[in-house]
Parts: sequence; structure tokens; C-alpha cells
Amino acid sequence: MSSIVVSALYQFVRIEQPTSLRQPLTDFLNANEIRGTLILANEGINGTVSGTRHSIDALYAWFKKHPPLDQVSSKESFHDEQPFYRTKVKIKKEIVTMG
Repeated sequence: MSSIVVSALYQFVRIEQPTSLRQPLTDFLNANEIRGTLILANEGINGTVSGTRHSIDALYAWFKKHPPLDQVSSKESFHDEQPFYRTKVKIKKEIVTMG
């Protein structure tokens, strides 16, 4: 049985100050040994992260407690090994480049 959950996630939602979420989210990811990259922008959140089932469930519980990120959509896959080696939370102008 694969022990690592890979979660691709996004939510288009107005985030007034995405920079205010960067450090708390980074701290949470690091404390729960979640790896991958998340992008925050005024238009929402996008990214792919991986960790144990427990840590990924904890991440979605964190989102529920931090509106406007309480409606994040995701898709999951499973792997035997951690596919990501770093944890990054980036602030960008767009979560999906349109140009």
C-alpha cells in the first residue's frame, strides 16, 4: 500500500492579503512534513503537495479554519516515496498563468 498522498489543489477566491497567509501556511506545512509548492495570489490558491494521509487531512482541516480557503478542491494520487523534496509557498500575481 502506498504511504504518500499527493494532493493537487486549487480554489479561485478573492484573497485580500495573500502575503499574510504565507508564513502561517509555510509553518504548518513544515510542522506536518508536507512537501511541494503552493501558489497564493489575490485570485486564490493553486499547487501540489504531498505527505502522509494524516498530514494531508490536517492541511484540509487547516484550510477549513482559514477562510477564504475553506472550499479548496483537490484530486489525490498515491506514491510509495515522497515525490517532492522542498516546501514552498509562493506569492504570485496569478495562480494560473493566462498569458
